[in-house]
Amino acid sequence: MKSAFSPSDTRRAIDLLHAENCSCVILNGSEPRIFRERGVKDLFRLLHEEPESLRGAFVADKVVGKGAAALMILGGIAGLYADVISSAAAGLFRSVGIEPQYARETPHIINRTGTDICPVEKLCADCRTAEECLPPITAFIRGREAATDGK
Repeated sequence: MKSAFSPSDTRRAIDLLHAENCSCVILNGSEPRIFRERGVKDLFRLLHEEPESLRGAFVADKVVGKGAAALMILGGIAGLYADVISSAAAGLFRSVGIEPQYARETPHIINRTGTDICPVEKLCADCRTAEECLPPITAFIRGREAATDGK
């Protein structure tokens, strides 16, 4: 899918990502939206509660692994910039005709403690398509929500 956004639009989203020190900026229409949740939580919520906000959007994100890529693809984004993208995420985007822009490609996204591969990246490792990634991501998010509700 070809992005309907001009280079100045995409530059504005990327600049906002860095200026606001947020996790993600979604540009779909005239006003960009800023998101601050860690991991794939915001993308998962948007896909399920506000899918129209992703359809045709340009996304500027700090870190994009295969799970985030899958959620963006399922949401129908038109373009992406990532500060860091995993090789698996870049490949998934390319498999659906989206050429991601990024500052750095890395073999894997690392977890927050720096001790292992990101858990969502691990869950999606053997998935071939964005659709195949959704069930393990859903189980992961629901498991996290249940653990938080139980506190």
